[in-house]
Amino acid sequence: MGATVIVGTQWGDEGKGKFTDLLARDMTAVVRFQGGHNAGHTIVVEGESFALQLVPSGVLYPHITPVIGNGVVVDPGVLLRETAMLESKGVDTSKLRVSGNAHMIFPYHQSLDALQERHLGKNKLGTTKRGIGPSYADKSMRTGLRIQDLLDEKIFRQKLEVVLHQLNPVMARVYNKLGFDLEEITETFMNEYRPKIEPMVTDTISLVHEELEAGHEILLEGAQATFLDLDHGTYPYVTSSNPTAGGACVGSGVGPMYIDRVVGVAKAYITRVGAGPFPTELFDDVGDHIVDVGHEYGTNTGRRRRPGWFDCVMMRYARRVNSMTELAITKLDVLDDLDTIKVCVAYEHDGKRITDFPYHQSVLHNVTPVYEELPGWKTDLTGVTDRSELPMAAADYLSFVEEQCGVPVRLVGVGPGRKQVLDFAA
Repeated sequence: MGATVIVGTQWGDEGKGKFTDLLARDMTAVVRFQGGHNAGHTIVVEGESFALQLVPSGVLYPHITPVIGNGVVVDPGVLLRETAMLESKGVDTSKLRVSGNAHMIFPYHQSLDALQERHLGKNKLGTTKRGIGPSYADKSMRTGLRIQDLLDEKIFRQKLEVVLHQLNPVMARVYNKLGFDLEEITETFMNEYRPKIEPMVTDTISLVHEELEAGHEILLEGAQATFLDLDHGTYPYVTSSNPTAGGACVGSGVGPMYIDRVVGVAKAYITRVGAGPFPTELFDDVGDHIVDVGHEYGTNTGRRRRPGWFDCVMMRYARRVNSMTELAITKLDVLDDLDTIKVCVAYEHDGKRITDFPYHQSVLHNVTPVYEELPGWKTDLTGVTDRSELPMAAADYLSFVEEQCGVPVRLVGVGPGRKQVLDFAA
């Protein structure tokens, strides 16, 4: 018994929430280990959609202890609105636990996020402006406030006073904006947020290790994805944390000895939000079709996602970086109506064929994808419940991905519903 890590293998929006929800059935705890409310998971249960931003997907199971780990940055207001939404839909959130070491997002983080993005102009990164990056920056600068600071008003006020003493002159002189009021923020966080959040705060390291030492299985859930990783992604068009499997250890306090399964999640195609390189991006009617059929708009932002063909070069890199044991494919049904489907198997650059993901950004921005073209299946997959029911062309597509990427495909999503999943390895 040990820990399973679930990670995105592309640029996010792969549908990790669906498989987290599926795998959670056999777990006792689900731990969110990084990111903030800049990423959303949508889970459909008996026709009802649950759009989650901070609360781990396992909250929909009454036997699960959902945990927000130390690696997450938490906007307390967003957290309370999300738990209220869940409660209004009949979901019990009383077991939710939040690490005292998780850092908090403040109103000034969101203002800085928007101002900094605006000042980048044409070089903007496509941030969600939710304050995630500035909060992680404060964490690295050792000026951040953590959830545990809510429990001691004197410490909270002292730390916030230091931050605002440094920040407010910058707001005025650099951005020509008003600063932030110590009393106003303290009032909101102490009187509005603290009473509701304090019962959730705990030593999540001890909690998680007690589960592991009792022989239980836990799930470590990441937001975003491999190619948005601060170290391993397409920098600077990345997030501000590490959503790869290694980040699961840091953000949850679970050492690698306990991890025995790493599930990578990918769409049967690929999408990206915001700026940055995208070798297989589609600008034609096929791309528009994928966006329309796949409803490729951000859960939180509503932004149209950029569509493209599945990229095996990226997946090989993701396999290595995450030590993936298996692959879960989502949205295979979105490709149902296509006559032919392309899969990128290599890149070309300066007349040379490249099969490994380029480490240098100048190369990546100028590669040409090399495609294999496979026949479509022209069949509605949404009612398929077993591998034996898959059209040959669909099974061949998945087998081709396995062969090219060097990782077995285990789970396959054929629709948005909780039960629209089949075991391809069966």
